[in-house]
Amino acid sequence: MRDSPPASHPGPGALPGAMIDCQGLTKRFGPHTAIDRLSLQVNRGEIFGLVGPDGAGKTTTIRMLCGVMTPDEGEATVAGIDVRREPDALKHRISYMSQRFGLYGDLTVMENLRFYADLYEVPRREREARVPRLLAFANLEPFRHRLADQLSGGMKQKLGLACALIHTPTVLFLDEPTNGVDPVSRRDFWQLLYLFLHEGVTIFLSTAYLDEAERCNRIALLHEGGLLAYDAPARVKALLRDTVLELRCDQSRVARELLKPAPVFNDVVITGDRLHLVVSAEAGVERGQAEVRERLERAGIVIHRLEAVAPSLEDLFIELVRRDRSHALKMGEGDAGHGAVAGG
Repeated sequence: MRDSPPASHPGPGALPGAMIDCQGLTKRFGPHTAIDRLSLQVNRGEIFGLVGPDGAGKTTTIRMLCGVMTPDEGEATVAGIDVRREPDALKHRISYMSQRFGLYGDLTVMENLRFYADLYEVPRREREARVPRLLAFANLEPFRHRLADQLSGGMKQKLGLACALIHTPTVLFLDEPTNGVDPVSRRDFWQLLYLFLHEGVTIFLSTAYLDEAERCNRIALLHEGGLLAYDAPARVKALLRDTVLELRCDQSRVARELLKPAPVFNDVVITGDRLHLVVSAEAGVERGQAEVRERLERAGIVIHRLEAVAPSLEDLFIELVRRDRSHALKMGEGDAGHGAVAGG
C-alpha cells in the first residue's frame, strides 16, 4: 500500500504569508532559458514536489530559492527572507541536500553529524539532545561508529538527511533525494520525511519519479523550464479530460507501434507490462477500444485485458507536454512561452 501524505492545511491555493513565494523567477545560461517566469507558492508545513525529467530546471530552481544562484528576473522569498537581497540570511533558516550531498566517507556516522553540527554552529547543549534523536529517527543508532563509505546507498541518504536537519531548519530543500536508491530505501526515506514534516519542517523536493509526486501535498509539473500545472496531485490529474485505456497483451512493444499511428489516440505509452492509451475526448472509450481490438486482432496479438482506468500523473504529464508543444507550434517558437495551469 502506498503511503499517503499528511493532510495539508491549505487546500488548492496558497495561504497568505506562504513559506516559499516566487514570482516570475527566470534564469538564463547564454541563449538557453533554464527557468522561464516561474511563479508558485509553498505553504507552511507541507511537502511540495517539483516534478519533471532531467533538464526540466528543477536543480536550477532549488539553487535560486536557496540563494546559491541569483535569478536574472523575478523575485522570491523563503521563510520571509528575500533570496536575491539577503542570501546570507537564509543560512540558518534552511537546509539544502543536493544530489551529491557532502558526506565524508572516511568519517563515521557520528563524526559526520558532529561535523555538520559544527558547520551550522549548533550549541553543544542542543546537539547533545538532537543527535541521538536524529539517529533514532533515521534508524542509524546501530551504525553510529560505521564509516559513511561503508553504508548502503539508502543509509547514506538517511545520514545525509540527518546531517541536513542537525540545525533544525525551517525549510528543507531536497534535490532528487532518492535518485538511484532501491525501492525499500525509498519507502523508508519517505516515512522519515513524514516524521520531520510532523515536526514542523516545510519540505520542498524535486523528483523525476511520478509515483513519488503522489506522496506530496502539492506538486508543480515542470517541463523545459516552464510550469505546466501545479496543485494537489488528485486535482492535477483531473486536468486530463481524455480517457485512459489500460491494455495488457502479448508483444506490448509491437502493439505500441501498431496503435501509435491511430488518430483516436493522443499517446500510447508503455508502463511496466501494460500500455496506457490516451483516447481523445472526441473519439470516446468505445471507439478507442474498437480501434485496439481491430488493429491487434488483425496482427494476431492476444489481448488479455482492455479497460478504462483512472489516469496516472505520468499520463497527465505526457499529455500536458504534448499540448505545450502543440501550442508552441501554433504560436511560433519565438512567441510560445509556457501556459501554466494552476489550481487556485
